[in-house]
Amino acid sequence: MNPAEWLIRTARLYPERPALFDHDRVVADYAEFARRARAIGGALQAQYGIGPGHRVAIFMRNATQYLEAMYGVWMTGAAAIPINAKLHPREAAWIIENAGAKVALISDKVGGDLGEVGPDTLKTLISIDHPDWAAMYGAAPLEGATAMHVDDLAWLFYTSGTTGKPKGVKVTAGNILSMTTCYFADVDEVHADDAILYAAPMSHGAGIYNFMHVIRGARHVVPNSAGFDPAEIFDLAARHKNISMFAAPTMVKRLVDFAKASGATGEGIRTISYAGGPMYTADIIDAVSVLGDRFVQVYGQGECPMGITALRREFVSDRSHPRWRERLGSVGVAQSAVEVKIFGEDGAELPNGEVGEIVVRGPTVMGGYWQNEAATKSTIRDGWLWTGDMGAMDADGFVTMHDRSKDMIISGGSNIYPREVEEVLLEVEGVAEVAVVGRAHPEWGEEVVAFVVGDGQDLDPATLDRHCIENIARFKRPKDYVFLAELPKNNYGKVLKTDLRARLEKEMNDE
Repeated sequence: MNPAEWLIRTARLYPERPALFDHDRVVADYAEFARRARAIGGALQAQYGIGPGHRVAIFMRNATQYLEAMYGVWMTGAAAIPINAKLHPREAAWIIENAGAKVALISDKVGGDLGEVGPDTLKTLISIDHPDWAAMYGAAPLEGATAMHVDDLAWLFYTSGTTGKPKGVKVTAGNILSMTTCYFADVDEVHADDAILYAAPMSHGAGIYNFMHVIRGARHVVPNSAGFDPAEIFDLAARHKNISMFAAPTMVKRLVDFAKASGATGEGIRTISYAGGPMYTADIIDAVSVLGDRFVQVYGQGECPMGITALRREFVSDRSHPRWRERLGSVGVAQSAVEVKIFGEDGAELPNGEVGEIVVRGPTVMGGYWQNEAATKSTIRDGWLWTGDMGAMDADGFVTMHDRSKDMIISGGSNIYPREVEEVLLEVEGVAEVAVVGRAHPEWGEEVVAFVVGDGQDLDPATLDRHCIENIARFKRPKDYVFLAELPKNNYGKVLKTDLRARLEKEMNDE
């Protein structure tokens, strides 16, 4: 099932419904949205040879053209590679090369430097800021969407791994179908007069929630900021009404803080789906008390996109159940298309209440890692996806996360893997050892701190910072550098990051 079929069907049934909004200005109704996507697909196919089996990169900030690009790619039967707009051009170039993409759809501000650092495999850059993009609107449109099988690759999502290099998650057409139907069954309903607001990156969870709104013929709104601005969000919600949006927990907290300071009530906001990291129970209690019954929680990961568990709004807002607080502190219950269990290290299911690794099985689980069979086999065992997240399940099926494995840092809803930062810092002359950990931050959830051991030469934070800025995304670079004579290690030589985190926590408590 090609997701582009949903757009074509909605355009036939409701051609005059407003579809794409640039802030509060209508850019296209559904008839025009579908026509543009078919024309872009026709141009990609006729001029650049794109079709089934190909991958097309999308490297731009949030824009209405982002949706046109994705659906244009799918019209051809090819797979879209949405790349985080915060990434350094060299990081994006690595992804493009690994995916073997020969075409990238970009904006000048984000992808303009790809022409200088892009791999040899990349033959064509098409910017939404150049006449070439508008010219594609005039291309001969495809009559319909090229057929896709449920196992065909539709969305190639790159997520960092413990090796420091990103891994491509193969999200199939069947994965998208399963995730989308589970949203209606387990998360929330979408109505024709609803609108989705893209205040979080469309390359991630916010973008993958477009499907439900296309199916229902709802509106798609991209704010002027192309990102997250609380004042702008409340203003747009009041104008558009019935707004739904995806938000990381840190975003929710910022919305609540703004509402408290400004007196905003959340008028016009229908649903806020929070995901992408742990949210403190006290914070969501506060959010409901300030903004009301507007929240749902989703737990997923790139390998099972938005599709592991869900905590519906009645559970988020309930204060009458004897265990409402424990339920509110959970990530909800298994979504309808999947099985979720807690396994011990030996692969045996653990009794209720015992902490182990959260595993999931079902049609929402990825088709594997792109060209990485070893990683696929270690992550999917006997049909079960081992998430790397530790948790426990109660007798009613509510799953509570207890920790994240693999030392991942979540800052402002973005995943940062320490090994990737460590490898960049180790390239600096004079750096002997590095250990990167997360430190609690009141606004961003966590911030990156690097513990550095020198080899006798003088090191300064400015030099390290400059090297990071030149090689990785700014949001990944350390916010603090701590210089040590040696790193704490166990008898096997493994760095004890727990000791480093404890040191940071003590320093914060002593302040």
